[in-house]
This record gives sequence, C-alpha cells and structure tokens, in this order.
Amino acid sequence: MSDPVPALVLDLLEWLGRDPRPYGEVLEAWRTSCPRLPVWETAHEQGFLDHRHQPGSEATVTVSAKGREHLAIHRQRWRQAR
Repeated sequence: MSDPVPALVLDLLEWLGRDPRPYGEVLEAWRTSCPRLPVWETAHEQGFLDHRHQPGSEATVTVSAKGREHLAIHRQRWRQAR
C-alpha cells in the first residue's frame, strides 16, 4: 500500500484554494492525532503553507508560493497521466 499523505497534502492545498482561511477552521478540518496521517504537519514542514496574524484579527492560513508550485506540478502530471 502506498503512502496516502502526499495525495492528502495535495487535497489540503486544493481545499485551501487562493483565499486565506481562518487558522482554526484549517486545523479543525486537517489536523489529526493519527501518526500515520500527518497531513497538516507535512504540508507545514515542507513550506507549503503561510500563516498570517494581524493583531486584533484572526490568524489565517494560505497556500505559500512553494505550495502553489508543488500543486501546479502535480496537476500537470495528473493531466498527462489521464
């Protein structure tokens, strides 16, 4: 069985889209206590996510430039495989 985490990281990046999402919403949807599915942690460690926090407002998460590049490469590979 192959590792599902890389595909789930791509799903996370797709889910985030281009607009910032509230940090709490992202963690609620993607953080897991399962050591076999460290999707949030993997995306974060690989630099695919940007976190922003302005005093007085809620922290947000967006896909970083590196994450957008990673997603674009894998979209292209998927299209070629079809």
